[in-house]
Amino acid sequence: MTLVVTVALGLALTYVVLLCALLVARPKGSLLGEALRLLPDLLRLLRRLAGDAGVPRAARVRLWLLLGYLAIPIDLVPDFVPVLDYADDAIIVSLVLRSVVRRAGAPVVRRHWPGTDNGLAAVGRLTGLQLSEAHST
Repeated sequence: MTLVVTVALGLALTYVVLLCALLVARPKGSLLGEALRLLPDLLRLLRRLAGDAGVPRAARVRLWLLLGYLAIPIDLVPDFVPVLDYADDAIIVSLVLRSVVRRAGAPVVRRHWPGTDNGLAAVGRLTGLQLSEAHST
């Protein structure tokens, strides 16, 4: 019985730490709204990157896991949790995309981006990375 309680407390503590990490990593200000508006283009981008053999294998695995997470109806953070309710998907997408861009490079993301240049600039702000060609070196 003590082992069960210890495991349950450990899982609860891990979940609380995860919630705190998501709260800290969440996009600030209007970036969250931008992320939600860009969601259809982001999903197409994720699928295209996941299918590109030029993207490193570890990044493609992260992308496929992310697409699987987005497809299941159960969220990591329940929708009734204040501040993070519907934002958890946007936060997780931005974190995974940030790691993929750092690994694969901005030119790959630009090549696969299905939306407008303004949308790509918004993805750059969301991930905290420079994606637009005008300012890249």
